[in-house]
Amino acid sequence: MSTASVDLAQNESVKTGDCDNDFDFSKLPDKPRNLNMERQRSFDERSLVEASPRYSPWAENGQRHVDNESVFSPSRRSSFNTPRSLYGFEPHPMFAEAWESLRKTMVYFRGRPVGTIAALDNSDEKLNYDQVFVRDFVPSALAFLMNGEPEIVKNFLLKTLRLQSWEKKIDRFQLGEGVMPASFKVLHDPVRNTETLMADFGESAIGRVAPVDSGFWWIILLRAYTKSTGDSSLAETPECQNGMRLILALCLSEGFDTFPTLLCADGCSMIDRRMGVYGYPIEIQALFFMALRCALVLLKQDAQGKDLIERITKRLHALSFHMRSYFWLDLKQLNDIYRYKTEEYSHTAVNKFNVIPDSLPEWVFDFMPTFGGYFLGNVGPSNMDFRWFCLGNCIAILSSLATPEQSMAIMDLIESRWEELVGDMPVKVCYPAIESHDWRIITGCDPKNTRWSYHNGGSWPVLLWLLTAACIKVGRPQIARRAIEVAELRLAKDGWPEYYDGKSGRYVGKQARKHQTWSIAGYLVAKMMLEDPSHLGMISLEEDRQMKPIVKRSSSWTF
Repeated sequence: MSTASVDLAQNESVKTGDCDNDFDFSKLPDKPRNLNMERQRSFDERSLVEASPRYSPWAENGQRHVDNESVFSPSRRSSFNTPRSLYGFEPHPMFAEAWESLRKTMVYFRGRPVGTIAALDNSDEKLNYDQVFVRDFVPSALAFLMNGEPEIVKNFLLKTLRLQSWEKKIDRFQLGEGVMPASFKVLHDPVRNTETLMADFGESAIGRVAPVDSGFWWIILLRAYTKSTGDSSLAETPECQNGMRLILALCLSEGFDTFPTLLCADGCSMIDRRMGVYGYPIEIQALFFMALRCALVLLKQDAQGKDLIERITKRLHALSFHMRSYFWLDLKQLNDIYRYKTEEYSHTAVNKFNVIPDSLPEWVFDFMPTFGGYFLGNVGPSNMDFRWFCLGNCIAILSSLATPEQSMAIMDLIESRWEELVGDMPVKVCYPAIESHDWRIITGCDPKNTRWSYHNGGSWPVLLWLLTAACIKVGRPQIARRAIEVAELRLAKDGWPEYYDGKSGRYVGKQARKHQTWSIAGYLVAKMMLEDPSHLGMISLEEDRQMKPIVKRSSSWTF
């Protein structure tokens, strides 16, 4: 196993953000309004701000005041250093416990907080659960931003950016310059009294796969930090601008691809083991789309940025059309695929990917409701993965890769298939599980990914924050509230497990770590976002009207 370590400069400067004083108040309304809970209306960014109780009316000079009594600030935290309810009632007892647990996971480098470790469970060999993972830190970062504590997020962004510049080799092959680490660890030398960082770019991972999603999450988190604090100075630094360009250069490079989607290996994202998600997995495509849209906002319009912005814009148009047209599945589209002709050779072919109708799994016909739909797990030559993946579909909603109609249909599907997708513990990472012969072939007989366990149909509490954010954006917060209530019945009592097993998620995962940080942070973010929907603005993007293709709809949809 090869590792990289470096002794960073002792006097490296890290500036702290001032969350309370850097908000952009230019779009705030005359007064806060109550949430519109109607089923058919989604929240745009303006209505989210209007829904927030955090702002006072306009001042006489036309500028917005911040009501310091209603903003999350240290002076309003509870005895566990956590925010009190904005609506005058104390949060669930789990809330204080979760904040206390989250703070115990904080990692410091030379006196400054730089992230949170993956888990606090010391009952077994640590493996890599004592490291700071890029993807795992995202819900923790959002929780700290929502609580008015941007320093740890800023430090994390700067440290991972520094790690990006390291030479990255696996055996004798050098990785692309823009690859972000999967994780890093702070090493303490008590003899020399020094601290160094050790990063993993995939050389230590199962299967030795580089994390494709790390760079996307980094850009998304940089935008969330900028949106939350109102401080654009970090994103405008030459280092951050160059870091974004390097990440995007990896994704926008020309090759043999005939599709605008990204071709990926198995195990390059949250599902970091062999699970048949190689090719064009929905999780990577949705994160790619969201990162591109965030980069458009963050990149400078200078000589280097203009050319890249033009390439991003062209790719976004092609990617949105491709995903909305070919990855989308509803009852009508399922029926069309069922009736496909094969071996079509012309530009007028209907079955563009030559999908064989006999390859459709039997379960999908019962799973698909009359009202509803979702983005497929994967689409490629003669291949459609009909599994439902939570993260990809939620990110599709938050990034507006999904049209408003598609977003509503995804929520319809979740409500219609509540027992399958939520059950006794939210939320299924994918549905359904792979079993028997398919499991042996697709996973390579992976003992950790047996049916209804871990990545193979397991239930992951961390996904609660993504589900909540998507529900709020679509205007269906009651779905999120119901899911949170389900989680509150057991999550803390069970010790905040990493995942749950079983068809309905009744059992703590057979190899699940307890006190999993992103399970804790995911719950906190879900609760804070539901309480104050204006937080959604840092992780949500509104639809670009210029990217609206003609999307096939089920005639049974009613909105």
